[in-house]
Amino acid sequence: MPAMKDAPIITTGTIIERRDERTFYVRLKNGKRILGHTQLKLAHIRDELKDGYTVTLEMTPFDFEKGRIVEYSVS
Repeated sequence: MPAMKDAPIITTGTIIERRDERTFYVRLKNGKRILGHTQLKLAHIRDELKDGYTVTLEMTPFDFEKGRIVEYSVS
């Protein structure tokens, strides 16, 4: 698998709604709502994620509509 040319953008947001098993609607600090999804290796945390939790996301500079959830904290 080739490496990414550009480093991912790291940001935080708040889960506002569960969409399905792997995806959540997340509100970023700037007010934008995006689709956040969990990594396969973090499948064990999917059931723990709830509305209002703060999550750290990795986003590609090419798509600001979705991000990968890499960690979370209860706020």
